[in-house]
Amino acid sequence: MEIDEARSLAQALKKLLHEAATMIDESRPTPELVARVTGHVGCALKDLVCVTQRFNGWEHAGLQRGVDAYLRARGGADWFGVSGQGREHNDTIDILSTAARGFEMYEIGAVDYATAAVGPDESVEVVNFGLVLTSAPDGSPIVVGLRGPSDRYVGEGCRVEVIAASRASATAAREEIERLTRRHDVLRGQILTFGVSEHMGNNLVSFLPRPSLAPEEVILPDGVLERIERHVVGIGRNAEALVARGQHLKRGLLLHGPPGTGKTHTVRYLMGRMPGVTVVVMAGTAVGAISEAAALARRLQPSIVVVEDVDLVAHDRRLSMEGSPLLFTLFDAMDGIGADADVTFVLTTNRAEVLEEALANRPGRVDLAVEVPRPDARCRAALLRLYGGDLLPEGDLEPLVSRTEGMTASFFKELLRRAVLAGLAADGSAERLSAEHLSQALEEMLRDHEALTRSLLGARDPMGPALDEMNGLLPE
Repeated sequence: MEIDEARSLAQALKKLLHEAATMIDESRPTPELVARVTGHVGCALKDLVCVTQRFNGWEHAGLQRGVDAYLRARGGADWFGVSGQGREHNDTIDILSTAARGFEMYEIGAVDYATAAVGPDESVEVVNFGLVLTSAPDGSPIVVGLRGPSDRYVGEGCRVEVIAASRASATAAREEIERLTRRHDVLRGQILTFGVSEHMGNNLVSFLPRPSLAPEEVILPDGVLERIERHVVGIGRNAEALVARGQHLKRGLLLHGPPGTGKTHTVRYLMGRMPGVTVVVMAGTAVGAISEAAALARRLQPSIVVVEDVDLVAHDRRLSMEGSPLLFTLFDAMDGIGADADVTFVLTTNRAEVLEEALANRPGRVDLAVEVPRPDARCRAALLRLYGGDLLPEGDLEPLVSRTEGMTASFFKELLRRAVLAGLAADGSAERLSAEHLSQALEEMLRDHEALTRSLLGARDPMGPALDEMNGLLPE
């Protein structure tokens, strides 16, 4: 009997507390933040629907442009922010619910702004946390929220939230914002590079300036540059005609040869020859983001994905027990882009002989391999003229050319710099180099203690085979 009485008393107290809490809630004035949102949308807080779309952190500027375009089409609107502790990691609906219950002092506050890059030397102001009252494509009232990536909470990226009375209205608005974001994408037509920050391994995207190189600045054997251009630039220029005739657009180019011969220089030339084409450059640890890079290239086509020193990733599986995990990621990225996609994979390597056969030989991954060799006599003379310009002496350069057999473009670039330093040390001007300046610089670079320097510049050792040909090879 005592148990029944205790149970009845507990139920009565529970009912009393519930009714008291209800009376307190009903008597408490609706917070201004909640009132502004529910008043605009025209429904109770419990009936609000929120649809969210997440983007990568490096798409913040593009998302801002998409939201701005959406608002302009509806006459514009004024942003407002939220103040209160913990708002950074709470969804807007959670903030509104918490504010309505009086648990946290969330109030209307200032909009949080940040800056985001839109080019190699240009940035814009973006909303990092803010809300705006607007309408859905069907005319019904909605609230749009924009959140930027957080420095404190890794991996959140940025996102747009659409709050409405109906899911259909919220979804339609979200889809239109996403469409406008893609249409106004700040990454399109840019040269981009992926990197990894020290902050928990975030993927970062940076902008690079587009090089501008004339054909005469690219010193290659006769016909090589033309063949490369035909494969990369020519296919892109005739994309529509090729597709109409049943031909695929995706292509793979492998540039191979010793270090310092001009592979990266040739890639830079291609970047300049294709203005408006998106280029994604992958080097070093950034190759770990190759899947993201390929997806970006597919979305922003026509595009080029450059993978520098691919031998560090796609080495022959015979050289290790399991091969590189990134090798298969690279394969998947190259195979995952459709044949009709106007995407070029440009790979460079100093060691073509140790490349994975599946990468080097399978059509559709690499369909043109071009050697960039050490320069012959004609090319060596051209490199001297290119890097020396008006500084070169008027005399015959043939003796210098003959003594530099096996040397690379990088070697000549350093040779001219040392010659200029020699001239500056001699008379302080070096407005024109003498044969003595050039000879002094060459003698210095050919000395025994410079052997490693020559190897790093890709030059063949004048006393024997190039060091890069002697190292890293398996015995027979």
